[in-house]
This record gives sequence, C-alpha cells and structure tokens, in this order.
Amino acid sequence: MIHRKAMTAMDTLPVSGADAPQMPRFDDGMVNMQELFRAMAESLVNEIMDAQAEDACADGNQRNGYRERRLITSVGAINLRIPKLRRGSYFPEDLLTRYSRVDRAVVAAVSEMVANGVSTRKVERVAASLGIDRMSASQVSRICESLDDIVADLQKRDLSDVSFPYIWVDATYVKCRDGGHVSSCALVTAIGAGSDGYRRLLGLDAVDTESYAGWLTFLRSLRERGVGGVLCVTSDAHEGLRRAIEEVFPGAAWQRCVVHLMRNAASCAPTRQKRGAVLAILHAVFDERDPELVRELYHLACGEIGGICPKAAELLEDAEADALAYLDFPYAHHRRLRTNNVQERANRELKRRSRVVQVFPSRKSLIRMLGAVFSEMDEDWASRRWFTEDSIAMAVSPTRPAPPKPSYDGTASEHARRIIEVVIADNPVGRRAA
Repeated sequence: MIHRKAMTAMDTLPVSGADAPQMPRFDDGMVNMQELFRAMAESLVNEIMDAQAEDACADGNQRNGYRERRLITSVGAINLRIPKLRRGSYFPEDLLTRYSRVDRAVVAAVSEMVANGVSTRKVERVAASLGIDRMSASQVSRICESLDDIVADLQKRDLSDVSFPYIWVDATYVKCRDGGHVSSCALVTAIGAGSDGYRRLLGLDAVDTESYAGWLTFLRSLRERGVGGVLCVTSDAHEGLRRAIEEVFPGAAWQRCVVHLMRNAASCAPTRQKRGAVLAILHAVFDERDPELVRELYHLACGEIGGICPKAAELLEDAEADALAYLDFPYAHHRRLRTNNVQERANRELKRRSRVVQVFPSRKSLIRMLGAVFSEMDEDWASRRWFTEDSIAMAVSPTRPAPPKPSYDGTASEHARRIIEVVIADNPVGRRAA
C-alpha cells in the first residue's frame, strides 16, 4: 500500500518527455532530495485523505470541496487539502493534531535544540535549512511549551518511595525580565542521594532573592512531596538557608562546603601572597582523609593562619563544627559530602545552556528551559548508581564501620605537626608570619 502511494506521489511531479518524472534539482544539477521528499509527503498525505473521505461517503454522503492547511514538518512545509463533507465532518486524526501547524517531529527537534542552549536565531536558521521558510521567535516559544509537562512532572513528582540521607542545596543567578525590568533571578535547586544509591533532582524553583522566607518555602515543598530521612545537608554558608534547613530538617547535620569556606577565608587576607599561604595550609588540611588527622590539622591550621590573617583564623574557628561535619559519616562518603561539587557541576551546565539566551523573557520560560536541562540530567543520573547499596546503607546504620587504619607513623598530632611544618617551610609568607 505504501509503495503504491509513493509511486502515485512521484507520478504527480512535473514530467518531461513521455512519462519520466522530473526531479527537483539544485542550481548545480544535483537532485534536491529534501524537496523531493517534501513533494512526495505532500502528495501522499493528500491522497490518503482523499481516500479516507471517499470511504466516508460510502453511505450516500457527498464531498464539498477542501479546506487548505499548512503544516510544518521535518522535510519542510507541506500544503494539505483536507476534504469537506456535506453532512458531518472529516478530520484525519491519525495524521494531524487539531489546531496544530507543526509536526511532532519538528516540535521534538526544536524543543531539543532550545534545551541544549541553541538560540532562537539559530533555531530559525536550522529551520530554514530544513525547508521551513518561517519560524518566528514566538512560534519557537509556543513549540517549547511542550516542555512544560516534563518540567511540571519533575517539580511535582512524589518522592516518598525512598529516603534521602544526603541533600545538596544551592542557587545560581540568571537574568530574567519581570515586571517590565530585567533583574537577577535565583534558580534554587536541591539534589539528593536516595537510600537506593541513585541521585535525583528533588526540586527547583525561581525566587527573587536567597532569603530565609524563599528558602523556607522551597524546602517545605520538598517535605510535602515526601523527602525524609535526611541526615546531612551540604550547602554554602547562607544564613537564611541555614536557618531554613534547621527548621525543615531538624536533627540533620549541616555541612558547610569546604571549597567555599577556603575561598571565604582566603578572601580575608589583604595580599596575594597571604591569600596563597592561607589556601596552601587549608589544602593540606582537606587533602587528608583520616578523620582524626584532619581534626588535628584543622586546629593547627587555625593557629598558623592566625599569624597570617587573624580575620581568616576567626572565620575558620567559628566554622569548625560545620566544616568538619562530614567526618561523622561513613568514610567512603567524605569526598562527596564535604563539598557542593554536584551542584556546581549542574550549575555550570545550566549557565552554558542559558548563556545564549542572555535574558529570559519571563520566569515561566526560565523554569521551562532550565527545568528541561535538569530533566535530562535526572534521566542520566537514573542510569547509574552514585553510591552502592551497601555503601549508602552505612549512612543509616546505627553502627558504622571504622575508617581504614592510618598509613602514617606515630600519633595524628605528631603527623599533623609534620605536615604543617612542610607547608610553612614551602611558604615564605607563612614562615615570616609564624
């Protein structure tokens, strides 16, 4: 049936000579395959609709002309002649979607391009290369509304099927038009590691500022959708966020991201040399894995940094409990718990995809695009475990295995002193300050 129709479509093309079809060609004489497929698709679909209309007239009904309709497809725009009937109506439900002027394949392609950070102008150029002579910015926006259901499902899905011992929370700023002016809008996100070992996007939202009220509303929405069993939340040291975490997840430890802590401490130093010294000492602390050694190193580091920059030392002393909270959890989880790197990597991808847009026309469009990006990440995370089942089970177990035996000689205090002495010896600013 399909082959017969395809040949009929070829027969409708202009002919030259006796009965040979005339192929559409480029200026250099090569056959224009895209135009050939477009013409064949147009002719084939119109013939199918004619045949279906004839079947509908088998009971004595009559046809009553056509109504023209233009449909954008992946092979270009085709002109459809939908038959009209004198009694009742005919519409090819299996071929077309009512009120739609764009084929599903084009919708999927445009949505994928936008989600991958392709600008509207580039989408228009790609559409033109496909034979689509008109694809406006507003049309691209309407096409991308198909992403709304995907994002809504991501924002509202039930999360009560597993517990989430670990959560990472962060915000990234994107320019968005709101109320007639352009401002920075905070896209807040939460990523969790479930008791099954898989990562999931727990939630995302756009708020005006990273205020306590904004964070509280966001975190409460996670609880309402079933997020529970939280043992540790890792984030930057935003006071409003910290208060919201304590209120929504009582009993959960708060881990201050050590990367941000190191940057904050270094920024207190007045000169480049002193900033380098502070960072070198802190790197020596957090490069170690043994919990007892890390604690000894942290105490010594505060004293050494106090001679370089008292303000930085004061910051570190106040942050000690929160900076070292990860040491109370299973040894195998330390590297992932102590930083917000999982969020930082996601934010870099969001920035890369949103850079071409520069300013989002509305919060809805912001959530639509970046939510689609996170949906793609979430699907990727679902394909592989982040923690093994045995490993994640250690987090909720009342008895946790001891960390590996230290590889150094002597006590943790003695080894910590040796490490700090080496760092200070390699740093002249630290030596002078000491």
